[in-house]
Amino acid sequence: MGIADHNRAVVLGASMAGLLAARVLADSYTEVLVVERDGLEDLTGPDGSAETRRGVPQGRHVHALLARGRHILEELFPGFTDELVTAGAITGDVTGNVRWIMDGHRMPKPHSDMLLLSMSRPFLEQRVRARVRSLPNVRFLERHDVTGLLTAESGKGDGKAVVGVSVTEDGTGRTVSADLVVDAGGRRSRTPAWLKELGYAEVPEDQMAISVGYATQYYRLPDDVMPDEISIDVVASPQLPRGAICAKIDGDRTVVTAYGYLGDYPPSTSAGFLDFLKSLSGTDIHDAVRDHQPLGEPVAYRFPANLRRRYELLPALPDGLLVLGDAVCSFNPVYGQGMTVAALGATVLRDHVTGAQAPDPRAYFADLAARAVDDVWEMTTGADLAFPGVEGDRTEEWQAEQGYVADLLTAATRDHSLLTAYARVVFLVDPPSALAAPEIQEAVRAALAQTDR
Repeated sequence: MGIADHNRAVVLGASMAGLLAARVLADSYTEVLVVERDGLEDLTGPDGSAETRRGVPQGRHVHALLARGRHILEELFPGFTDELVTAGAITGDVTGNVRWIMDGHRMPKPHSDMLLLSMSRPFLEQRVRARVRSLPNVRFLERHDVTGLLTAESGKGDGKAVVGVSVTEDGTGRTVSADLVVDAGGRRSRTPAWLKELGYAEVPEDQMAISVGYATQYYRLPDDVMPDEISIDVVASPQLPRGAICAKIDGDRTVVTAYGYLGDYPPSTSAGFLDFLKSLSGTDIHDAVRDHQPLGEPVAYRFPANLRRRYELLPALPDGLLVLGDAVCSFNPVYGQGMTVAALGATVLRDHVTGAQAPDPRAYFADLAARAVDDVWEMTTGADLAFPGVEGDRTEEWQAEQGYVADLLTAATRDHSLLTAYARVVFLVDPPSALAAPEIQEAVRAALAQTDR
């Protein structure tokens, strides 16, 4: 694809969303400038593993690049999957090499034909950043803080246009002009405040408080502990709102992230962490790590609420400003959807900047909601509502959907194809509506009839 008749795009934040935005913008703009508060040196720890940068406080915890996200990254960066595997990412099948424990029941392990890559967030981010840095028309402006938007009267004569940003470095301010500004600054995005200062309506927000707390500890486990598995996932349930994920990652390490809902947080001491793992609906992770020395003390993280900013509902928006990633919607990290939704958003952004015309913000945000956010938001908040202490509207439709998914998972213990169908939705390859297909419903009924005999 050739570069269209655009000049400069500025991306706020070198997050995964910001990096992917820069990648797609590079096809349509003469210059792409990524403005980031952190220094972006590729830091390496004493053991040779990639270290988390300051602006990613959750970076030490388990991260998932879902199958749909991997497909998109492979499209944007050809050969990327092989590059990750060669560099040390762990690979296998998303169901065949994963031990899922739900309500104390070990799920079957059929082959799904979906590739799973397991790695740390810094490991993945470093390699995406290196690919973006290699693009000749992308530059990084590190250690700069964005202090505001620059605006002018819109060429349409009916509003404002964003024409750049003001930045500071070590207390010295300057301005950076832009034909397009893309805010990928994460959950703490200042765009809602900036829009209000410019006289636009307040951005509507949807929130669901879940008070999830994490603790993460690293281990170096012998090969015989999980010989044929990439990870063990003991899933939290309404009856026991705590769970954990144990995953092999780069650097010959295993990461264990334990989590609890509604203030039931795992302890930040090694002994307390181990006791927490033992209390889960399956002791598999506890049994895997209990006899092995952890690599340091647990690291804690808190996530208060699912948060969605509904830009698509605003009656008016300035030209020249778009928003992407967690700055639009920040999901419960237990489900590992954030990076993949950012990748989906990047494909929407690509479609709206391709061509000679400047992107229409209202059309972009409507498309972003429909193609990247709506389904995942409904899945995430629907699952979180299953926990009795989470506040929200439990409609008859929601109750029916939850009952059906419970039946499907029970049926999957007999008909293993149902687990792969469920995994295709969980890993965002298929939409949730795929589970309502007549042949899936019939398979659920048939499998349940077997269990009733």
